[in-house]
Amino acid sequence: MTLRQLLLPYISALLLAALGPCMSHANAASGASTIVMAKDFMFAPTALSVAAGSTVTWTNSDDEPHTVVSESGLFRSGALDTNESFSFRFDKPGTYRYACSIHPRMVGTIVVQ
Repeated sequence: MTLRQLLLPYISALLLAALGPCMSHANAASGASTIVMAKDFMFAPTALSVAAGSTVTWTNSDDEPHTVVSESGLFRSGALDTNESFSFRFDKPGTYRYACSIHPRMVGTIVVQ
């Protein structure tokens, strides 16, 4: 793994924190399905805003397995191999943080409105 691959998730997280509300997040309409990609040992987009009732699908585009595990324990995927997916429907408003349990530097946030 290169230094760039190691530092890029940290730099992305710092930029998101610094930009805060100025940062535009990807948005999804109520009942919509939205895809988050696991690629280059990062989730993209790292921050996503969706309406309550939306389903988010994570798809692994890397050659290594990844998982999607919520910080609160609300959802947890098994190991996703290349091109495999995991979906979760967000019914309640709130902020949901998640990570890959295999590669904990891979993090993301779903904001449900």
